[in-house]
Amino acid sequence: MAVVASGIYHGVNPGMGWPLVVSAALMDGGSRAFFAALGALSVGHFLAMIGILLPFAAMTALVEWQSEIRIGAAIVVVAFGVWLLFNRRHPRILSRIPPSRLALWSFLVATAHGAGLMLVPIYLGLCLASDPDAGHQAAAALMTQNAGLSVAVAGVHTGSMILSGGALAFAVYRWLGLRFLSKGWFDLDLIWALSLMLVGGIGLAVAIW
Repeated sequence: MAVVASGIYHGVNPGMGWPLVVSAALMDGGSRAFFAALGALSVGHFLAMIGILLPFAAMTALVEWQSEIRIGAAIVVVAFGVWLLFNRRHPRILSRIPPSRLALWSFLVATAHGAGLMLVPIYLGLCLASDPDAGHQAAAALMTQNAGLSVAVAGVHTGSMILSGGALAFAVYRWLGLRFLSKGWFDLDLIWALSLMLVGGIGLAVAIW
């Protein structure tokens, strides 16, 4: 539920790129460009998520030091949220980016915004080992299972993200139009920073108690 909810949240956030999907469709004048841009966004976002999660999957120390790792990861997420709270500057990017570059853009933006970090406390909560001794004896199996789980988490999250963002982009492209973007635009920078702090705080509380 948390993975899906965070994916929907990322998808609705315009900073994750759905306005660029609208732009691609309007500039090229067709739904083919719409879905090409949407696909590029999903590839970039998925790679950003898996790039953050896979290193944790490779940690055999996750068994013995799972509480410490979860606490440390939660603190990093909270600290990043605090940093974003006071640092609102974003690099200027072109409003029209070809789908060939959109995957790279999606990867860089998701990484810079800490989108993958938001998943770390959730992911580590799914990787708990109830028996440390058995976990040490099956370290290789644990790494394989965790790697599969990290791919699944990134996939479910990206799927939720692209469905929610794609639905919003399609509504703007087909029915609402550009006037909605100019008059109905919403800035989620503050909410984004606070949500990172909230997710990190929840992860810290769960790890401690």
